Amino acid sequence: MKNYTDIQSALIHGGIYGDAATHAVNVPIYQTSTFEQPNGIGTNPKWEYARSGNPTRAALEALIAELEAGTHGFAFASGMAAISAALSLFTVGDKLLISSNVYGGTFRILNTIFKQFGITFEIVDTSDLEAVESKIDNSVKAIYIETPSNPLLTITDLKAVSTLAHKHNLLTIVDNTFMTPYLQQPIKFGADIVLHSATKYLGGHSDLVAGLLVVNNEELAKKIYFIQNSVGAVLGPLDSFLLIRGIKTLSVRLDRHTENAQKLAQDLYEHSEVTKVYYPGLKSHPGFGVNQAQARNGGAMISFELDEHHDINKFFKSLKLIALAESLGGVESLVCHPATMTHAAIPADIRRKVGITDNLIRLSVGIESYNDLKADLFKAIEESRI
Repeated sequence: MKNYTDIQSALIHGGIYGDAATHAVNVPIYQTSTFEQPNGIGTNPKWEYARSGNPTRAALEALIAELEAGTHGFAFASGMAAISAALSLFTVGDKLLISSNVYGGTFRILNTIFKQFGITFEIVDTSDLEAVESKIDNSVKAIYIETPSNPLLTITDLKAVSTLAHKHNLLTIVDNTFMTPYLQQPIKFGADIVLHSATKYLGGHSDLVAGLLVVNNEELAKKIYFIQNSVGAVLGPLDSFLLIRGIKTLSVRLDRHTENAQKLAQDLYEHSEVTKVYYPGLKSHPGFGVNQAQARNGGAMISFELDEHHDINKFFKSLKLIALAESLGGVESLVCHPATMTHAAIPADIRRKVGITDNLIRLSVGIESYNDLKADLFKAIEESRI
C-alpha cells in the first residue's frame, strides 16, 4: 500500500516500485524480446512479446500515469513517436487546432505525414479563448496545446480550453514537456491526453531519447495501446530503466533549474540590450496569472531577443559554459536558435507571423552555479556588440 500524499514521494515510489520476486528496490531491466508460455497455447499470458509489453516498460508506464493523474501511461521510442500515436487517433477529414507556436517537429509531422492522410490543422492563439471557439466547426476533433509553448512561452488556460473542448465533444491534447508533472498536471484541469518528450526533463541527463503519453480513461487507453502495439515504436527496457531513474530526481533538479531560471529571466529583463524576455515566471508576462493558477512556477525555459546592435552568430560563439545544441531539459544549460534549429521546418512567413524572429534565442537553464551562468551569458552579450 502506498503511504504518501506528495508528488515528491510519488516520483520515487510511484508506479510499480521494486521487484516482488527479489525485493530489489529498483525494477530490473528485463532485457528480453520474448517470454516463455509454460501453460500452453490459448492461455493469454501477461507477458508474451516485448513489443506488446515488457515489465520494465510497464513500471515506467504505471509511474507516468500516476504522476500525471491519469489512468494509463504509454512509453515510446521518442517524443515524436508519442505525438504520432496521439495523432493516429484521427482519420481523414478530421481537423486539429494547434497552439500558434509549437515545437517544429509537431508542425512538420502534421504538415507533411498526417496531411497525406487527410488530417488537417489550423494554427490559433490558444491563449485567446474567443479565437479558439471561433475556429471550431464540425471538422475539428481536438485542440492541441503547449503551455508554456515552444519557443515563445505563451500560456494557455488549461481549464478554460478543456471546458470549451468538452462542450464541443473535442479532445484536449497537451504537450507537457516544458513543465513535467512536477510543475503542472493538465489532466487535473480537464485535459484528455498528456504528452512528453521524456528525453528532456524527465530523463534529465541528455543520455536517452524517449516519449511518454498519458490518457484519462479506459476507451482512450485501448485505442492508444492498439496504436502502440501495432506501430511498434516502443521504448526499450534499458531506456525505460534509465528514465525511471531520472524521474526519481526530478523534483530536486527542477527546483534548482527553476531557481536559476527565475533569477536569470529577471536579470535579462533588466538588461538594457535585451529587447524582449519570454518567461512566464515574470510578472510582466501576459500569462503570468494563468500560469500561477495552474503551475508550480514559471519553469526553466527562457526565450529572449537582443537589440539590433548585436551579431547573433557572435553571441553563440562567445558562450563558453552554455552549449549551442538542440534539445533541452538536461542538467547542463543549452542555448539554441529556433529559426534555424528547432523550428526550421516551419516556413519563414509562418514563423514571422507567430513571432519566432531571426534574433530569438531559446535558453534551457541548467543547474550550474547561477553566477557562472550569468557571467557566461552576459559576457557573450557584451562580446556580440557590433
